[in-house]
Amino acid sequence: MYKILITDDEEKIRALIKKYAIFEGHTAVEAANGMEAVELCRKESFDIIIMDIMMPELDGFSAVKEIRKNQNIPVLMLSARGEEYDKIHGFELGIDDYVVKPFSPKELMMRIDAIMKRAGRDQSQEHDIFVKDGLTADFTARRILIDNENIDMSPKEFDLIFYMIRNKNIALTREKLITEVWGYDFYGDDRTLDTHIKLLRKSLGDYASLITTLRGVGYRFEG
Repeated sequence: MYKILITDDEEKIRALIKKYAIFEGHTAVEAANGMEAVELCRKESFDIIIMDIMMPELDGFSAVKEIRKNQNIPVLMLSARGEEYDKIHGFELGIDDYVVKPFSPKELMMRIDAIMKRAGRDQSQEHDIFVKDGLTADFTARRILIDNENIDMSPKEFDLIFYMIRNKNIALTREKLITEVWGYDFYGDDRTLDTHIKLLRKSLGDYASLITTLRGVGYRFEG
């Protein structure tokens, strides 16, 4: 079961999510704003964070950015607005999912399960490593190393590079990548994928060329 940090300035929403989380067997901790969430993450460890966007003192985007400086925790973002900009900005920060209010608490719990399964889907396997010259992808430890140095990436960058390596030398359409990495109910567009590919190439440095752009199709990882 998971330890969930519920961050929202509306007490009723926090109470509703906490009620369903506890019912599902999870542990839930509440934060009334982004600043509280950052402080809690400095003191405690969490499996996943539910983060509202519009909050006093420190908004959700800023809180996620601050937390990600030290911890790579999956984040499900909540918002009363369904604007595309908010979704794209959130995914660029590396959030794992985005839910618009009002929402179904049961669906929220299912989305949390899906995020956690994606994040830990390789943990039950024996140590699984891919090596290409000085690039190492450690699926079991969920790490990317370049010349034995650990590379810091957002959770979505990890999901993307691991999926592409698993399907190396295969032409992957944009639709396929979005469906497999973001989920079938993703509401963004190709720009979100292209932005993550750009960030991923920057993270890979000298190995950025391993990701080939296929015009009019998508991308391929050269393994």
